[in-house]
Amino acid sequence: MLAMLDAVSKKIAELQDLEAQMSDPEVLSDPSKLAKIGKRIADLKPLEELHKEYLSCEAAIKEVDNVRDDPELLAMAEEEATSAKKRLSEIEEEMRVFLVPRDEDDDRDVILEVRAGTGGDEAALFAAELLRMYLRYSEEQNWTTEIMDKSDADAGGIKDAVCSIKGAGCYGVLKFESGVHRVQRIPATESKGRIHTSAASIAILPEAEDVDIQIDPNDLEIDVYRSSGPGGQSVNTTDSAVRITHKPTGIIVTCQDEKSQLKNKNKAMGVLKSRLYAEEKERLARERGEMRLGQIGSGDRSEKIRTYNFPQDRVTDHRLGQNFNNLPGIMEGDIGPVVEALQAKDLADRMEQAS
Repeated sequence: MLAMLDAVSKKIAELQDLEAQMSDPEVLSDPSKLAKIGKRIADLKPLEELHKEYLSCEAAIKEVDNVRDDPELLAMAEEEATSAKKRLSEIEEEMRVFLVPRDEDDDRDVILEVRAGTGGDEAALFAAELLRMYLRYSEEQNWTTEIMDKSDADAGGIKDAVCSIKGAGCYGVLKFESGVHRVQRIPATESKGRIHTSAASIAILPEAEDVDIQIDPNDLEIDVYRSSGPGGQSVNTTDSAVRITHKPTGIIVTCQDEKSQLKNKNKAMGVLKSRLYAEEKERLARERGEMRLGQIGSGDRSEKIRTYNFPQDRVTDHRLGQNFNNLPGIMEGDIGPVVEALQAKDLADRMEQAS
């Protein structure tokens, strides 16, 4: 307990130092530094309030000894001390959770990538359903979404899609969705009633900022072409679609959502930076012998994380070893219970590692 209180005291000292910096002319003249310090202050303020409440509870408990000679005051003090002791244990747990190291990217916006996998037409339909599921969930969270690129499949569904999701803490909420999602159901075209298994992959990338990744223009190969819709039908009469190839890594990004070639190029560059940022973070994590997302999973596209079993109305998250019912509701965006269970397991894992 003493070690935890010492850690809390250090955080509060950091807060006080940051608050003093807010009146420094050098900081005030630098908007980016000012914003960074302001965000850190906002992050630490709740801990300061918890610490104040902790000291108040301790004072209430000690007050019992100061009024033992006054029966009326003693009864009131003992009642307050009982409540304070209960709250004290809750505050200790809240401070312990607060001190657990968190992913510095949790507050970032998201680049969502959906790609149909094995299973042909059924995989393309499932990929479109997953995209819709995340768009509906984002809408419920009051996040802003924008389809940046989408390739439709000939028989319906999508081959792949890239979507921007912006909102408070959305990466911290969605980051455990990366991996292979499998679906088991009877396709509408299946005459013998056999269950087919198909798959789609999801990648959740923290949106990179300009300061995160510096790209040498000589490393890029940029092609422009005419945007097209399903079946190759032209939807644009100018070469506004953009394909960017990052030659050192072989990463290819396309964007054809906008009619403006410049806007498509800027969006594609944003996606490329996010991919490179995510790869760099994974490389550093491997060098430290760590998994980027703790015990829940690596966040890799190839990791099988979840199965959607339609005949049994069941979604199984393999990392949790847990089943969730109401599959139709989940496909409509009601993934909150799954997301919350993953976040709870992640927190428990990180608390265990920190202890």
